[in-house]
Amino acid sequence: MQKVSIIIPTLNEAATLDATLLPLQAWREAGHELILVDGGSDDATATIAAPLVDQLLKSPPGRARQMNMGTEAASGEVLLFLHADTRLPDGADALILGAMAQQYRWGRFDVRLSGRHWLLRIVERLMNWRSCLSGIATGDQGIFVERELFMQLGGFPQLPLMEDVALSSRLKGTVGRPACIRTPLVTSSRRWEQHGIVRTIVLMWRLRLAWFLGVPAQRLAKQYRYNKNMK
Repeated sequence: MQKVSIIIPTLNEAATLDATLLPLQAWREAGHELILVDGGSDDATATIAAPLVDQLLKSPPGRARQMNMGTEAASGEVLLFLHADTRLPDGADALILGAMAQQYRWGRFDVRLSGRHWLLRIVERLMNWRSCLSGIATGDQGIFVERELFMQLGGFPQLPLMEDVALSSRLKGTVGRPACIRTPLVTSSRRWEQHGIVRTIVLMWRLRLAWFLGVPAQRLAKQYRYNKNMK
């Protein structure tokens, strides 16, 4: 059986970690690996994570940098990049390895947002539809990939935003479309709820369109931070 290394980047995620890490203990018991890379949290993230992971690494902040560091320490043949506020479905390891057995070299899950607002059902359907149509995945969808292929492509590009989209584009251009696992994972809807669902939808689609039109990631990151800080 192939070994999966789950790599989780964190920054002040103490409030979410138990819900994410406790279900993943079954993965460790099955022989998989759990690596958490903290980007300088000043809350209890590291304290909570320490007994629940195989490796706890410390890194300068930056999701791409953190995930690349986790990869360097990983021993699994398959890498799964997971956000700290995301819960995998039951049997996700079998779904991933099953996709790999069907000759896929990378893939992602459908996503379900945790909140109950009816607009979130539209958001998640649009996310899944867009991803299936384009063959591009985002970090919210639990990207998994052969470690050898990931290293061959140089890992996540060192971008402050859109590093997941950039990696997906490289993977698609190199080995083709991803495995689209329709069993959804559940990711937090806090981003939409804190900043407004419609406003966040517009912002994310505008940023993604600008990226594909060639706007530099550094400029997009400034726009993203500006909009997040606006009340």
